[in-house]
Amino acid sequence: MDEQGLIRLSQSHLNLLETCPPQFQRLYLEQLGTPISPEQQDKLTWGSQFHRLMQQRELGLSIDYLLEEDEQLKSSLQALVNTVPYLNNISLSNWKEAEHCRTLELEGYLLTVIYDLLIAEPNKAEILDWKTYLQPEKPQKLATHWQTRLYLYILAETSDYLPEEISLTYWFVKLPTQPQSLTFSYDSQQHQKNHQDLIHLLNQLQNWLENYWQKGIDFPHLANCQTTCPYYQTTRGETVHELGHINSQNDWLLTLEEIEEVPL
Repeated sequence: MDEQGLIRLSQSHLNLLETCPPQFQRLYLEQLGTPISPEQQDKLTWGSQFHRLMQQRELGLSIDYLLEEDEQLKSSLQALVNTVPYLNNISLSNWKEAEHCRTLELEGYLLTVIYDLLIAEPNKAEILDWKTYLQPEKPQKLATHWQTRLYLYILAETSDYLPEEISLTYWFVKLPTQPQSLTFSYDSQQHQKNHQDLIHLLNQLQNWLENYWQKGIDFPHLANCQTTCPYYQTTRGETVHELGHINSQNDWLLTLEEIEEVPL
């Protein structure tokens, strides 16, 4: 919660609520985490280091000590800078900021986003996000993920930009592939749908919280979750690493939640 007593929700919270309400209860209400493997921890650590590297670079702080410790980090940064020229150059009409935070109060909740890099021009705004895993084979999965939807929605709601003037670009920086990107534009129709879906999801959350706190009723499973939810067995007391049936599609969903924004 923030100092005014509002519950803060990020894109990860929203995605988990929409994917598996019982896992939301398990992680955020009961504080029951799931152990991760050493391989996953290595990925988390590298991703955090890359985000910190990009943040410090944009702030004009020294990054030499980070680059000296990890040759792959140095190579990934150089490849990204070579591919995205405006990381080095910005015109007088542009403004940019790393780790740019915005909040929006909606239905009694405080929605929060942190953009890895926000570039603003008089009639256009672009959100950039660094991804430290390989580009997904099906971009539609990322298009419907709440990070994409919430990042675009909040900028439209908290600025003078029209939805049509806003875009979000994901840069996938993990070597050995060259940096690749996916750009999602925005429009008024998407904005209206995002607003309606947010209202519906937040109202659901309010009902689930009231039932949980006042009546001891657990958050409900979604329909067909036994076969479609990557967290189903976790909410039944098993860890992800004990499950042999989690496929690459579900692994991708789990990976989306791995790297949170890194505060300085």
